[in-house]
Amino acid sequence: MEERRQHSRHATELQLEVFDLHSGQRLGRIVDLSMDGFMLLGETPLVADSVLECRLVPLTWVEGIEEVRLGADCLWTRAGEDERNCWAGFHIIDLAEDQAATLATLLEFIRAP
Repeated sequence: MEERRQHSRHATELQLEVFDLHSGQRLGRIVDLSMDGFMLLGETPLVADSVLECRLVPLTWVEGIEEVRLGADCLWTRAGEDERNCWAGFHIIDLAEDQAATLATLLEFIRAP
């Protein structure tokens, strides 16, 4: 498969939860993240080619970051091996300037040793 990412993804041990901005429903936990997108592991099946407005919320304290709000396009979904979880890949399509700065700070925290 051709690699189309402009920024490298960073796996994270940080508990980063994703919630639907409007319903408040928990969509899952971020497995890896970049300025362009993220991979999500969740219990709720998602639909490919859907656009969501999301809140990324670190459950562990990260100085200066309560959440990141963004719009994301679900590019693909796949059932997990256990049939209870699902994987989904998202491309970030809407990110305000202040939210982009917060996301960049969050990525710096994730990359730090």
